[in-house]
Amino acid sequence: MSVQDSLDALEHLFKYDIEPARVAAIIVEPVMGEGGFYIAPPEFLQALRRLCDQHGIVLVIDEIQTGFARTGRMFAIEHAGIEPDLMTMAKSLAGGFPLAAVVGKAHIMDAPGPGGLGGTYAGSPIACAAALAVLEVIDSEKLCERAEQIGRTMVDTLRGAAMSLPAIGEVRNLGAMVAMELVKNGDAHQPDADLTKALTKRAAEKGLVLLSAGCTGT
Repeated sequence: MSVQDSLDALEHLFKYDIEPARVAAIIVEPVMGEGGFYIAPPEFLQALRRLCDQHGIVLVIDEIQTGFARTGRMFAIEHAGIEPDLMTMAKSLAGGFPLAAVVGKAHIMDAPGPGGLGGTYAGSPIACAAALAVLEVIDSEKLCERAEQIGRTMVDTLRGAAMSLPAIGEVRNLGAMVAMELVKNGDAHQPDADLTKALTKRAAEKGLVLLSAGCTGT
């Protein structure tokens, strides 16, 4: 599906299913995580920003997987050059400690009354200290640049291997957020779930943790 196809589908939704005035927010991952590490094109995210501005819809960017230097920027949405209204974050935020956050524009964040905002993992002093340490390490060790280097190395290696291994399908990445598809007979339309399971199991035995993703698990 092209960017225009996606935008046309939204317009169709607004025309026939729900009027945009009744839509409070649109939530999108800049890189689809469990769905298969598919990268949202910058032009799509930019068009989505304009669409939300046009109709007064809050644009929420989910950076729970993509945030904190993983994609070569502090947040993946920076690759598209737009500013969300709200942004969710967790996981890498505190280096493994249970901490999550929602950040956003002041007029939205200040709108709820006293007691209107809360969270299960909000306010832990240990987790907050861990998050500050994470931010210091990202800056001092230049982890955004490091993610770009790791991504280039992985993609070059995997695409090189694909020249002689037809089981390797598409390789895609944004920084160090890298996906490799495994297929049968070099055919992208024939995902190989069995090979994926075998590879992840063998990698774990060797001390390497791999994650399968996507609706086919490949």
